[in-house]
Amino acid sequence: MERLWAPWRREYILETRKTKGCIFCQKAKENKDEKNYVLFRGKDCLVMLNLFPYNNGHLMVAPYRHVKSVENLTEEEAKEMMKILCQMAGLLKEVLHPEGFNVGMNLGKVAGAGVVDHVHLHIVPRWKGDSHFMSVLSDTRVISEALKETYNQLKEKLSGVR
Repeated sequence: MERLWAPWRREYILETRKTKGCIFCQKAKENKDEKNYVLFRGKDCLVMLNLFPYNNGHLMVAPYRHVKSVENLTEEEAKEMMKILCQMAGLLKEVLHPEGFNVGMNLGKVAGAGVVDHVHLHIVPRWKGDSHFMSVLSDTRVISEALKETYNQLKEKLSGVR
């Protein structure tokens, strides 16, 4: 049997186990954006890298306010989520050069939501051939770049945009 070693992921697994409460609310309150991979803060929403990404550059957009369902978003929160989606798609295109995106929300546990009680939008860059044998045969993702490197690349490019 083949084994893939990714010891750097242990830090994230242990951190996630320690997290009590809502990760979006917690990270929004902390002033540790680089450590928490908070890439952007808007008026009503923030953007952070997913600690367990589907692909490099997998972002999540969430309102600061703890909102359980989309119908409870304010008009301002909903508009800003879409505005940020457009901005982040442009940023990802410029920095990581994906050939497409999966964008969506997993609403409810049965829909696959990892954080059930706080609405958030996923932006997943996609490249031709990124679903290779590892995903198909062993339900495993191979992420080709460390989260810190992806964060630094995106943050550097984003610093020139406001």
